[in-house]
Amino acid sequence: MNRKVVLGITQGDTNGIGYEIIIKALSDARVLDLCMPIVYGSSKAFGTYKKLLQIEEPVHTNIINGAEDAQNKRINIINCVPDTLAIDPGQPTADGAKAAVIALETAVADLKAGTIDALVTAPFNKQGVNSVGFKYPGHTEYLIEEFGAKDGLMLLYSDNFRIGLVTGHIPISKISEELSQDAIVSKLRVMNESLMKDFNIVKPRLAVLGLNPHGGDHGLLGTEEEQIILPAVKAANAENILAFGPYTPDGFFGSNMQYKFDAVLAMYHDQGLIPFKALAFDSGVNFTAGLPVIRTSPDHGTAFEIAGTGKANAMPMLSAIYSAIDFVRNRERYYEMRKDPLAVKLSDVGGKEPEIPVRDDEESR
Repeated sequence: MNRKVVLGITQGDTNGIGYEIIIKALSDARVLDLCMPIVYGSSKAFGTYKKLLQIEEPVHTNIINGAEDAQNKRINIINCVPDTLAIDPGQPTADGAKAAVIALETAVADLKAGTIDALVTAPFNKQGVNSVGFKYPGHTEYLIEEFGAKDGLMLLYSDNFRIGLVTGHIPISKISEELSQDAIVSKLRVMNESLMKDFNIVKPRLAVLGLNPHGGDHGLLGTEEEQIILPAVKAANAENILAFGPYTPDGFFGSNMQYKFDAVLAMYHDQGLIPFKALAFDSGVNFTAGLPVIRTSPDHGTAFEIAGTGKANAMPMLSAIYSAIDFVRNRERYYEMRKDPLAVKLSDVGGKEPEIPVRDDEESR
């Protein structure tokens, strides 16, 4: 790609840390060398937080009416959020939630129209946006429906650790009934394709986690592993997907096996996010795999408790921005290779399952 990536960035909840991490991230001159950012939100709110942060470096902004007017070397702002919506840093208000939804809907319209190449979303509060009429559990579910994807996958990653979820924002009590062989195979398909298309991994190796303690102990502690998860792994293998498992999560992460696979599929939200955030809290990126478009987000929430203090760490936002740029280029490379498979020489990866050390006390617990 010779031209710069045109990158849409939604403000998130006005009263969270969204503007702080956006301003800090875009104050890094290297970002403006790589993309043309467009912030969907409010120049008034941007100015409020810029003054609050006391940024010493010059921050050059450009208010535009549409994405096609974006200028190079500028932080472009589309004023889609009305100035009548109040700004109250650190407070979860209806106005802050409404602003997040308006910014998201406006950016998604441009993403559909093709006037931006990718989308980075700052966090909103799920309870807040639901209270103002947003009917989805989160960004992921909204984007899957908006873009008519057959299935989507919440994929968290940092460096060489990637983990996706079969079930997302649902109560623990509902997890077992939501698991099925078809659901797991579908997520493995999405994960496999995304690793090839978005990460340019030729033959991905995927680890699949179990659900119950000790992998169910042959049915003593649960039957999902034998009746649902293992058959799903075998069905994926029949489709030439290199999936392995199911693995017991404690032994798997305790042995650092996550680094021996290209990605890991967890059965539910906390099973995946607890180890991920423990290992990659300051650099984690949330990527919605399976969409025809590219969307990333920093892997954290609105952090109302520190909003307005200037303490927010912009590194996850920077990672999300750089990742979105990489994914745009990787997809272009992927489709070019499909047109001409001999254009790039790629090495294949064998399908041998990595050995997993078993703790001496595994059977005694």
